[in-house]
Amino acid sequence: MGKKRVIKKTEEELLKETEKVESQLQKELKIGPSVKIKEGRVYIFSSYNNTILTLTDPKGNVLYWTSAGRIGFKGTKKGTPFAASKAAGVMAEAIKKFGIEKLEILVKGIGSGRESALRSLAAHNLDIVSIKDITPIPHDGCRPPKVRRV
Repeated sequence: MGKKRVIKKTEEELLKETEKVESQLQKELKIGPSVKIKEGRVYIFSSYNNTILTLTDPKGNVLYWTSAGRIGFKGTKKGTPFAASKAAGVMAEAIKKFGIEKLEILVKGIGSGRESALRSLAAHNLDIVSIKDITPIPHDGCRPPKVRRV
């Protein structure tokens, strides 16, 4: 079967990769350094297929968004907790660039990435004021179909 080889990136490749991510962040951040936002909201939407994180101001205007697919994960790997934590890491970098001090986190969905994205945001030393679950829960739901008579 042959030997399994682990591909390790050199320091130069890692530096190039981090510079690439930082340059993309610079391009994507549309607000100039003169405008400082003190508070913000992070919406975490986690489905079975992907995890999407959106950063907004308190009014609800979108400042930045990212997802597991945007980072480079493809297919079923987008729905994993690891991909969600990587997306949350990119979001934490963007939050620090904006200079946002206080965060409200709103979690929605039933995917496996919701917990890990939340933990990853908390691990980046962000001041999290509140965490709220806004997953829609049906109460009584739709009217069931009529009973079939044969």
